[in-house]
Amino acid sequence: NCKLFFMDMLNVYKVYSERISAAITQQGEIATQMSLVRSMRSAKKEVLRLLITFIDKSGPPEAAPEAVAQGFIPPVLDPILGDYQRNIAGARDPEVLRLFATVIEKLKNYVVNDVPRIMEAVFECTLQMITTNFEDFPEHRIRFFEFLKAINSHTFSALFNIPPEYQKLVVDSVVWAIKHTERNIADTGLDILHDLLLNVAKTPHVAQGFYQQFLLSLIQEVFAVLTDRMHKSGFRMHSTILRMMFHLVQTNQVTVPLFDPATQPPGQTNPAFLRDHISNLLSTSFPNLTRTQVAKFVEGMFDTNMDLPAFKQHMRDFLVQLKEFSVEDNSGLFGEEAETEARKREEALRQQRSAVPGLLKPDELDDDL
Repeated sequence: NCKLFFMDMLNVYKVYSERISAAITQQGEIATQMSLVRSMRSAKKEVLRLLITFIDKSGPPEAAPEAVAQGFIPPVLDPILGDYQRNIAGARDPEVLRLFATVIEKLKNYVVNDVPRIMEAVFECTLQMITTNFEDFPEHRIRFFEFLKAINSHTFSALFNIPPEYQKLVVDSVVWAIKHTERNIADTGLDILHDLLLNVAKTPHVAQGFYQQFLLSLIQEVFAVLTDRMHKSGFRMHSTILRMMFHLVQTNQVTVPLFDPATQPPGQTNPAFLRDHISNLLSTSFPNLTRTQVAKFVEGMFDTNMDLPAFKQHMRDFLVQLKEFSVEDNSGLFGEEAETEARKREEALRQQRSAVPGLLKPDELDDDL
């Protein structure tokens, strides 16, 4: 019965999709503003929301993940993905991205073979919509990175079963996200990049190729947002990711050359090359720094004995030396510490109040007491 209901919903979606496409073909993009087309789009969105709820709530014994993946996902792919890919930008529903993020989060490896097809249909066309500027299609932007995060978290291997040009698009989209001026997009991009690097490190057969193609440019891009003064709220993740990448190189986990051997002296190593490369990059970008300041900072980044708190302090000490940061409010660089301190004060106040009977409200009391 559930499957019949499911297929009926898909048929409704299909009929409305065809009618909307016909209206747009006849009258152009202005058709998306017509009341009839808007009503049909609303109906399509309701179908998508029902499908999302169905997938999200499915589970054994009535609907085991494998059964859902085999019986319900194949019929969805063509009518929904095809419609999304063929449509003009203004007629694409962000709920489609949410649906497939839910599918991947819920069904995980049972849909890993479907992920390349899903990405082919939604990835490039959505990326073109959201990267024209930082304002258009805000919901598509949020749903797109939730979708990418789901793939990275639950079907990581699928990222390397897609053509190389799509792999580069994935990395480029993450870099675009970390540069975004909207904090939630930038934070999501940093989370995706962090998880991506962790997953790559645990996957030997893709790691070295990934490092050779992307690691040097990723180091430069994270440095760019770290020092641009607009992304101070991401300082903790900037430091975490940079520490991870520098330590990968310093501990020789990157065995392929990060440089063109033809342009480097014989016996060149990745740690030596990266030291020189970053030193030159910083000296060029920040001419007010002395060579001694640059050398001390670069050496610290390669210090594998430095834990994350010490590394973050090392990064802060460097940033406040920059002329661009010297006249700014740099409280954003201490955001994590400020939050921790605020939680400690709040807990201490709560402990004081709990010592006096009747001061705490019922909803503030621990359930275990």
